Amino acid sequence: MSAIPPPRTERQERRYEPAEGLRAHSVELLRHAERLRAGSVALDWKGPQAEAFRWRIEALADRCATAAAGLARSAEQLDAVVRTR
Repeated sequence: MSAIPPPRTERQERRYEPAEGLRAHSVELLRHAERLRAGSVALDWKGPQAEAFRWRIEALADRCATAAAGLARSAEQLDAVVRTR
């Protein structure tokens, strides 16, 4: 279900690997949030329990998107530290 980044190669510069890993996980979390939202909308289920379920799915998708944004910010900060060295 989740995409695992490809194995590291000798040609990759080691100083950028952590930031790239954070970016890859950020992208996957955003995709996961999109899939959750799409699945929730596609449900053919009506009633108060369905709405409660959709609300919980939306909250989970929001948490995934928030975590993805945090990972992306962390990657940017790592890149900034590497550039100042």
